[in-house]
Amino acid sequence: MDKIFIHALKTETIVGIFDWERQVKQTVILDIECSADIRKAALSDSIDDTLNYKAVAKRVLAFVEASSYHLVETLAERLAMLILREFGVAWVRIVLSKPGAIRNSRDVGVVLERRVSDLATWRGEVPQVSPAA
Repeated sequence: MDKIFIHALKTETIVGIFDWERQVKQTVILDIECSADIRKAALSDSIDDTLNYKAVAKRVLAFVEASSYHLVETLAERLAMLILREFGVAWVRIVLSKPGAIRNSRDVGVVLERRVSDLATWRGEVPQVSPAA
């Protein structure tokens, strides 16, 4: 399986369970891997034949910056479902880090992998946020 990745995508959002965390945007860092069959794009040399990682990054940033969750687990899960649904990939892996969340630790976070088949059993709702122009 070929993969397209985005590493260390950095943004700020409201995420956390404590009162102060609900008032101040905090940094989150994302590593995203998506399944992709890049053979057609490799032959055609056309962006139309591959997953446009710039479009993925713009959509992810718009979603995360507009979000407000208590748990990084919720943010990562909803982000995975959004990518599966909107970009038609078969598989996504997300590493979401929250730097400085615990004293004496570089960061904390979650790693998850989801498949398009998970959309059928998904019971959550991914808020619709228009992509940034």
